[in-house]
Amino acid sequence: MAEAFVKFYYPEFEVYSAGTNPAKEINPYAVRVMNEVGIDISKQYPKSVDNFINDEFDYVITCCDGAKENCPVFTGKVKNRVHIGFIDPAEAKGSEDEILDVFRTVRDEIKIQFKSFFDNLKVNKNK
Repeated sequence: MAEAFVKFYYPEFEVYSAGTNPAKEINPYAVRVMNEVGIDISKQYPKSVDNFINDEFDYVITCCDGAKENCPVFTGKVKNRVHIGFIDPAEAKGSEDEILDVFRTVRDEIKIQFKSFFDNLKVNKNK
């Protein structure tokens, strides 16, 4: 969801998303709640962070608390490491409506936090 918001609001940035323990397919609840805000992520697929550890990045941003602790050391050049933490909505339990509520809450938090981060980044870059 974070990758999709960054690509939507800041198409000038090159963005990659990966997980420390990626699922086999994208979570259908994530697809559904992103569609609710007009962003289609149905063509996305989970990738392992291991695919990117030798690459260079201006920012490596961890999102789930487990990723912060389990993120491997990048051997490529990483200028900045940032943690913007959220609960992992994939771990939500309950009825479909309860699970969707968790995904919506996390989606909205991701939008707010990433938009704020990148808006501040752009303002500071232009100074």
